[in-house]
Amino acid sequence: METEIQDFWQNHPCGAELVGDLSEKSKQDYEDFFVRYDKFRYEKEVHILKNLDQIDFQGKKILEIGLGQGADAEQIIKRGGIYSGVDLTAESVERVKMRFSLRNLPFAEVKQGSALELPFNDNEFDIVFSHGVLHHIPEIKSAQKEISRVLKPDGNLIVMLYAKNSLNYLFSIFLLRRLGLIGLYYLKPNIGGIYGHHIAQAREKGLWNYLKMDNFINVNTDGPFNPYSKVYNVNEVKKEFTDFEVIETHQDFMHAPPLRIGWLPLAKWLGWHLWARMRIK
Repeated sequence: METEIQDFWQNHPCGAELVGDLSEKSKQDYEDFFVRYDKFRYEKEVHILKNLDQIDFQGKKILEIGLGQGADAEQIIKRGGIYSGVDLTAESVERVKMRFSLRNLPFAEVKQGSALELPFNDNEFDIVFSHGVLHHIPEIKSAQKEISRVLKPDGNLIVMLYAKNSLNYLFSIFLLRRLGLIGLYYLKPNIGGIYGHHIAQAREKGLWNYLKMDNFINVNTDGPFNPYSKVYNVNEVKKEFTDFEVIETHQDFMHAPPLRIGWLPLAKWLGWHLWARMRIK
């Protein structure tokens, strides 16, 4: 499945379609895109910067797994981290290197590689950081073992995973969107876009197979063609990350489309993002 996941993210770079992707790969086009992307990301998910501010990156060797557009990488470097990054896709590696070049950001290494076989030495990093990536890895027990290998004995793993105990999962995905798709499927409207893709795939796979949560969670997190996602609660983090002790967790980010609920002060109970800080046992 890793090849399927790689192909998806290579062709759908994280968040790019939300702000208008690169039209051509000139330096100016890259710079304009990064400005749009960062503005969108940190205005919509303001909690990310607040959470990064709580991490002591200064002078630490950092490995980020899953690079996206390099927005968080830039923030880590600006906070004093000695940065290395790895991503499954060549596209993300190219974009992040261009960001660093355009903005004269210092870094150690940026490599293409798999979290199942990290291209780094044993005991190399003080912190492994990964935001919104590890829940896309089916073989998470193998990945967490690789992470423990490259971390120093007193190192920390800091991750953001999709939260099972969230309004987005428990209400929007599990109930509301499934009911909505059933309605659209039987009403058969002439509809395009994301809803049209869902209807077409439901017809191809069979509606009730499409609605099974082991499939529906995938196609309702990062687009209707996303091959794999998982949601976590704290007990599942402890169960899957067996080489680690969970030190601290919290939830953030009220997000449950199509509901407009970002204003609700319930993020620490029902937020979509589960942050966890762990250390090697």
